[in-house]
Amino acid sequence: MSTGTPGAPGLAAYVRDWRPEERTATAAIGPAPAAALAGLLDRAGDAPADGDPLPPLWQWLYFLDWPAQSELGPDGHPRDGHFLPPVPDRTRMFAGGRLVVAEPLRVGAAAVRTSAVAGVKVKEGRTGELLFVTVRHEFRQDGELRVTEEQDLVYRSGGGGAARHEPRRDEPSSAAPWLLRLEADPVLLFRFSALTANAHRIHYDLPYARDEEGYPDLVVHGPLLAVLMAELPRRHAPGRRLARLGYRFRRPVFAAEPVLVTGVPGGEAVRLAVADAAGTVRAEAEAEFA
Repeated sequence: MSTGTPGAPGLAAYVRDWRPEERTATAAIGPAPAAALAGLLDRAGDAPADGDPLPPLWQWLYFLDWPAQSELGPDGHPRDGHFLPPVPDRTRMFAGGRLVVAEPLRVGAAAVRTSAVAGVKVKEGRTGELLFVTVRHEFRQDGELRVTEEQDLVYRSGGGGAARHEPRRDEPSSAAPWLLRLEADPVLLFRFSALTANAHRIHYDLPYARDEEGYPDLVVHGPLLAVLMAELPRRHAPGRRLARLGYRFRRPVFAAEPVLVTGVPGGEAVRLAVADAAGTVRAEAEAEFA
């Protein structure tokens, strides 16, 4: 059991009495953020207007937190936060999540989000202890529960753990019926960071990503990979609505690294993935139609 510092207490000691209270927030689900993301995805003509359903995961454009600049740590993340565990020298990774859509949120109306910690667990990883925190968000409109989301966040104490594999530059191919090619550049990553209020420097500051966190290049946002996986059913089965989505991030994707977002439909479900030219899966998801 180690937190990265000899003699330091295990991670469980820091969160033994950590039970943050439930939080509620209200936000207008306006068309402007959705139009901005549609433009980023080169689908400007496909942006949802007032009264239209908000696509799955696009709730990440709303309920944004913009802390004061003085409240950010050296990595760009807030040093403290209501749902951030009290772990020293904390680093964070978004591991995956789940989405249940009873009814889509509608653009042009206010929504209420209720958030709570749903689980806390310490596990031993390859490079030391890892703290898994699951945060559940419930989204309501007109008093009705529309969307339930769970996010799995992984924390470690101290540095290390950055992906050491080198980016692949060869062109991927796939026989999957649904395909979307991604080769993210710094402009795309910067724009997505701005849309989601994500100031983590690994997405836009190459010297920091390389020299401080040990990555070979800028890192593509996990949430962007999840949005792109959810895009495939929306584009290829526009008459059907997703009721469930579960996604996991396996290995980072780096800037200028060509990957394919693939979808294989089968009955009421779709298998989704992000893979490189060697067939290595970087992210994967399962989606179910309503």
